[in-house]
Amino acid sequence: MAEARRRRSVRVGVGVGLPLVAAIALAALLLRLFPADEMGRWGLSPAVLAGVCWAGQLWYVGYGLGPGRLTGGFWRRLLGLANAVTLVRGALYAVVAGFVVVPPATTLAWVPALCYGTGVALDNLDGTVARTVGRETDIGRRLDMAFDTFGFVAAPLVAVVWGLLPVWYLSISAARYVFRGAVWLRRVRGLPVGDLPDSDLGKYLAGVQMVFVTVALVPPVPTDLVWTLAPVVLAPSLAVFARDYLAVSGRLPGRR
Repeated sequence: MAEARRRRSVRVGVGVGLPLVAAIALAALLLRLFPADEMGRWGLSPAVLAGVCWAGQLWYVGYGLGPGRLTGGFWRRLLGLANAVTLVRGALYAVVAGFVVVPPATTLAWVPALCYGTGVALDNLDGTVARTVGRETDIGRRLDMAFDTFGFVAAPLVAVVWGLLPVWYLSISAARYVFRGAVWLRRVRGLPVGDLPDSDLGKYLAGVQMVFVTVALVPPVPTDLVWTLAPVVLAPSLAVFARDYLAVSGRLPGRR
């Protein structure tokens, strides 16, 4: 009984308390750092939007945690050094998302590139820290995946809204969701779902995408050059998603 109450308390803390505190803290910090006359359009505050985005990421992670993961020492695992680095990445990507409602002519135009680039640079650090201190956890992997996916949507979206990338570049942001939806549909229909190909190519191409989007967000970089390179950078990643679906659907041999 006591264990059940403790798990409910942890779930409320993860699902409500942590996202709420994170949202308020991030929004308050940005309101102090960024000048109000340089920020916002459409009646929306980028600071508030960033706070809501970070809260949403944290809620999503907490929502998917099963009871077995809310065991003793959960908060210590969640707030360990490696996960702290991952949480910083999530906050940085949330700041990037806030700039969707900021005019591109703002004097703070460098902030999305700086925040997203820093998050990309920290991408491997959290895993390295976790392996070094021996604290690799399920919650850490879930945080890492959720924040990577969110950043892969937020940064290209800002670049498209600001005219730095063509709108069709958002297909890379949608590709993961389309792939997962297609796999889910196969399971619902009772069709077999095979293994993914044993290849790290997708990870390397994802790294290329992250670097490319960061460069596209840097104000001095020529937009014409970015638009010219966009299809060259985009095509291989989309091809990998297509390959993966063909493999799991049995149309291509996947190695187990």
